[in-house]
Amino acid sequence: MIRPTGIRSTVLARAAICALGAIGGIAAAQTYPTKPIQLVVPFSAGGDADMAARNLSAAVQGVLGQPVVVVNKAGANGAIGSVAVKNAAPDGYTLLVGRIGSQVLLPALQPKTTPYTWKDFTFIGILELNPVVCVVHPDSKYKTFHDLTDALRANPGKLTYSHSGPATVQNLAPQLLLSSLGLKPDAAVNVPYKGGNEVALAVLTKDVDFACNNLSSMTGLLAGSKLRPLVTTTPERLAQFPDIPTVREVGLPRLETVIGWSGLFGPPKMSPEAVNKWTAALKQIAQDPKWIAGNANFGGIPHVLSPADTEAYISQGYTVYADLAARAGLQVD
Repeated sequence: MIRPTGIRSTVLARAAICALGAIGGIAAAQTYPTKPIQLVVPFSAGGDADMAARNLSAAVQGVLGQPVVVVNKAGANGAIGSVAVKNAAPDGYTLLVGRIGSQVLLPALQPKTTPYTWKDFTFIGILELNPVVCVVHPDSKYKTFHDLTDALRANPGKLTYSHSGPATVQNLAPQLLLSSLGLKPDAAVNVPYKGGNEVALAVLTKDVDFACNNLSSMTGLLAGSKLRPLVTTTPERLAQFPDIPTVREVGLPRLETVIGWSGLFGPPKMSPEAVNKWTAALKQIAQDPKWIAGNANFGGIPHVLSPADTEAYISQGYTVYADLAARAGLQVD
C-alpha cells in the first residue's frame, strides 16, 4: 500500500519539476533584455546615423526597461562597425544602426572587398527616411523636372551636376536618372565636391546645372527660395515642402530607391524573442511624439517597417544599385 503512493509521489514530483522548468524557460524568453544593449554606429559621432541611433536610444530605453548605449565604430565607409555586429553573439545585446551607404552601397559597388553582403544580418526594421531632392538655381530655365529630363535627352554630355563622391547618393541619383531615361552614364557631366553643403552651393553659384542632394543639406536654402526643387524621392510629398512632386508622380518610381535611411540590424540568426521584442518596441516608438520630433533634427521622416518589409525594401535597393553599378561601370573593385 505504501509503495504505489511512493511511486505516485515521485511521478508527481517529476512532473512538477518539468512544469517549473518549462515555466522558467518561458519566463527567460520573455525577460529580454536583462542587461544594457549596445547600438553600434559604423560612422563618426554627429552624422545622420549617429543622430538616428541616439534618437532611438532615448525613445526606446523606457520601452525595453534597460539602457541602450550608442557606440561609434567608424572606419572603411561603415564596414568596420558592420563587421563587428555581424560577428557578435546573436543574443540581441549588440545591434547595428546602419545606413544605405554601409548596408547597400558598399556591397553593391565593392562586392569583392566588402566583408559582408547585404543579407548577412538579421533585419529588424527601417527607422526613417532621409529624402533626396533634385534642385536647380531659381533662375534656371528648367522650371519642372520634365524640363530637366527633356534637356538631358536633347543635349547628352552638356549638362553638369554636383556630387560628393562616386559612391554617394548625390552621384548615384543622377546616374540612376540617366539610366532610367535610357541615356549613357556620361550623358551628364559629374563635378565632385567634398560634401553635401558644397554640392548645394555649386547649384547656388551656378557652377553646375543641377544636383540631387540630401534634403538635410538644403532645407534652409529651399525654405528661403534660394534653390528651386524639382522632385523628391520620397514615396509621399514632403510635409515641409508640399509643392515638390514625387518621382512617382513624374513617372519615375524607380528613383524611390535613391533615398537615405537608417535601419536597425542584428547579427545573423539573432534570437527570435529579441527580434520580436524590438519589433514591438519600434511599433510603439513610431507613435512617440518625442521620437518623431527628434527625427526632424537631422531631416529624417519616420518610416518604421517590419522585419519582413525591411528585408524586401533593402533587397530591392541592392538589386537596383548592383544593376546600376554594372551598367555604369561604378564598381570600384
